[in-house]
Amino acid sequence: MLIASLWATATYSQYPEVRERLINLPNFDNKFVHYGYFLGANQYDFKFEYIPTYYTELEYKDIEVEQKRGFSVGLIGDLRINEYMNLRFEPGLFYNRRDLKFPEYSDFSRESDQLREVKSTFIHLPILLKISTKRINNFRPFIVGGFSTDFNLSSNEKNSDDNASNVFRTTSQNLNYELGLGFDFYLYYFKFSPSLRGIFSVQNELIPDSNAESPWTGKINNLFSRGVALIITFE
Repeated sequence: MLIASLWATATYSQYPEVRERLINLPNFDNKFVHYGYFLGANQYDFKFEYIPTYYTELEYKDIEVEQKRGFSVGLIGDLRINEYMNLRFEPGLFYNRRDLKFPEYSDFSRESDQLREVKSTFIHLPILLKISTKRINNFRPFIVGGFSTDFNLSSNEKNSDDNASNVFRTTSQNLNYELGLGFDFYLYYFKFSPSLRGIFSVQNELIPDSNAESPWTGKINNLFSRGVALIITFE
């Protein structure tokens, strides 16, 4: 036992690197500017704000939203502020779909009138502040937050047809705030970073139907998107 202990001590003294974990990309975070790309998945919901009498007098149920999984892809530009803070621009393409099921309003003559499909193809442009902890070997947690704007290529805002023709319309541009957390993993050739983010619209996205008494939009005052995105970056 004593001999084994003396041998181990001599080995560590002769080869001190055995005691330390290999540090990948030791100078990566010192770059003033660097670039990358991301892939991901997303899932969006709607938050409805109804007319004041919706629950009290009309006693309607909430509009149901069936959330479909979408995908995200984009680029990354990162500007180093200091050891713990980075400013990031992450332009990307977000695609998703939401299926709406309206309550059984008396205005509906067919079951299909209750269903509307809302597809969204966002050009997503966020400006984010990334705040990281001190690096621990090849691992570093962080939080991220900021603001973004979306250009919805599938909004139908300019479409003259509305829900009477089975077309649910939303605004073509939205403003959001974002919050998230994630982890940096420093690999041999690149940095790999998964993060989970919430995306919250701050402006009304609803384009009302031509008929002010429309059963699809006449009972809604405001409509906001709420999204969750899993973002995996490669830098």
